[in-house]
Amino acid sequence: MADFYQEILSLRAIRAYEDRPLSDEHLDAIVEAARWTGSSKNRQDWSFVVVTDRDRLHGLAECGDFTQPVRDSAATIVLVKEPGGHDFDLGRAAQNMMLAAKAIGVASCPITLHRPAEARQFLGLSAEQEARYAVAFGYPAPNAAPAKFGGRKPKDEVVRYDRA
Repeated sequence: MADFYQEILSLRAIRAYEDRPLSDEHLDAIVEAARWTGSSKNRQDWSFVVVTDRDRLHGLAECGDFTQPVRDSAATIVLVKEPGGHDFDLGRAAQNMMLAAKAIGVASCPITLHRPAEARQFLGLSAEQEARYAVAFGYPAPNAAPAKFGGRKPKDEVVRYDRA
C-alpha cells in the first residue's frame, strides 16, 4: 500500500513527450481506467474522444490556451460531459487516467479547453454535449520534468476540521 500511496502523492503533470505513438495496449489501459471510474449514481454520463492524428491534435489545441502539451502528445483524450453529467465525475475520470498512465510509464498533463463551443464543433459533438477538459498523454521525453510550481501549501492553511 505504501508504494501505491507514494504514486498518488508523486503524480505530476509532464508536458514533454517522445515523438512516438502510444502502444495500443497502453492506450487501451488508460481508456479502461476512465471507463471504470465511479460516477454519480453510476450514470456514467460521459464519453471519451481519443485523438491521435497529428493534424487533429493541432486543431484540438486551438480550442484552448496553454495547450502545447496537446500538440506534442501521442494522444489526447477529451472528456465529454453528456446531458445530466457532472464536472466532478469528469475530474475523477481524468485523475484515474493519469494515475493509470503513470503506473504504465506514460506521462500526462490535464488540459482545459477554454473555448468549449469550438471544441464541440471540432469534435462533431451535439449541442447537448460539452467538451471543456482533456488529458494529453505520451511517453516522457528524456529531459521531461514535472512543472515546478512550488510544492504544496502548509496543511494548516488548507485543512479545517468540523468547520471553516
